[in-house]
Amino acid sequence: MIHEECGLFGIYANGNDSVSKNLAYLCYSGLYAVQHRGQESAGIALNSNGAITSRRDLGLIAEVFKPKDLKRLGNHGTGEIAVAHVRYATTGNKRRYNAQPLVVKHIKGSLALGHNGNLTNAAALRKELELQGGIFYSSSDTEVIVHTIINARLSTNSIENAVEAAYSKLKGAFSLLLMSRRKLIACRDPNGFRPLCIGRLGKSFVFASESCALGAVGAEFVRDVAPGEIVVINDEGMRSITTHCNAKSSFCVFEYVYFARPDSVIDGVSVHEARLRSGEILAKEHPVDADIVIGVPDSGLDAALGYSRASGIPYDIGLIKSKYVGRTFINPNQRLREIGVRIKLNPIKPVISGKRVVIVDDSIVRGTTSRWIIKLLRDAGAKEVHIRLSCPPFKYPCYFGTDIDTHENLIAHHHELYEIREMIDADTLGYLSIAALSEVAAGSTSGLCHACFSGEYPVDISGVQLKSEFEHDIDTD
Repeated sequence: MIHEECGLFGIYANGNDSVSKNLAYLCYSGLYAVQHRGQESAGIALNSNGAITSRRDLGLIAEVFKPKDLKRLGNHGTGEIAVAHVRYATTGNKRRYNAQPLVVKHIKGSLALGHNGNLTNAAALRKELELQGGIFYSSSDTEVIVHTIINARLSTNSIENAVEAAYSKLKGAFSLLLMSRRKLIACRDPNGFRPLCIGRLGKSFVFASESCALGAVGAEFVRDVAPGEIVVINDEGMRSITTHCNAKSSFCVFEYVYFARPDSVIDGVSVHEARLRSGEILAKEHPVDADIVIGVPDSGLDAALGYSRASGIPYDIGLIKSKYVGRTFINPNQRLREIGVRIKLNPIKPVISGKRVVIVDDSIVRGTTSRWIIKLLRDAGAKEVHIRLSCPPFKYPCYFGTDIDTHENLIAHHHELYEIREMIDADTLGYLSIAALSEVAAGSTSGLCHACFSGEYPVDISGVQLKSEFEHDIDTD
């Protein structure tokens, strides 16, 4: 299973009393909408009259924030600004000190920062900062970003100018929400690898990794933060710094395939409609005679519906997913992993038995889960199992915000398609073509990154240090 790093949510109340009095609860609701983006830790930092109060810890949102915790955050006074975060670790171990937002006091004030993405030059930049006297308390690249911004702040007259200056140092993927005493700043790296959008809740400004989180608090979608853009909110309103908006954008296409919720709209594209299109194209590229089309919950369902519509093969619900087992279900050995799949997914036998089944999933990474799912279907009586994937073969590492930073466990890197088909025991196997990705994301305002499929990286990766190497170098406890 692929994991994506983080989800962001933030609010600038802008004098709206109903928002100010409920800031912690609104962040809690917003985080729920992006819980799928990170299930290892959660945090909220709230600014009340310039004083930043925070809570962050390991666990799901409901585990980290009990009613008393939200009340404590609210009891510090009427909040004006807040930044909230959910995390899945791609750089930095699963430790409480890596939970976000990071809150830092420095010589020119305080700030809280949440980060979605992955720096490709984190190790080199951290070493440079440490040689200058920087002291680090976590093993995440987010603290590298914080130090870089603070260093720039020493020679600039505003926090937004410090963020702008930091762009020359930071390489890779970073969507950020940063809160100072009086400002909320949102920005995306020049390539726009990871999403970030702007909403309005009355007079208040709301930011989120996905537009579905805006709806969770009743906010209205305004627009996406542009790749390279720095958006600054203070009591004078919203303004934009576009100095770094000239690069060729390369938004992660896997957001449309898997990461994002289907009810989100990212860079002008409905995720639900993108997945429908991927299924429709799959039906044209890889037709098959079958009796039924089913999807693997949740990210395969929309593509399965698209495949059914284009092929004319009836669609049905063939697998039920337990709603109480998250993406981080722990399986320490192979036997327990198989039990874990059976706990998480269960076939509906009357739908499957005696049928030639097309099953649509978002991807095959290692192949183990696909093999077990196909076994579930055969055990339920399927006559044939034809698997279709709504993305191309995952052949190359991703260095921009997923936990696949090496090709070691990528089945498509080491095996031909016919070998993969035999290994997972499918009757036929069909992947979406790389050429079809632009059609899947038709209408996008950004270019696309498909390096994990094509090996064509949009930025220089020659200096990338693998996650395991980065953690070994800086986390020796």
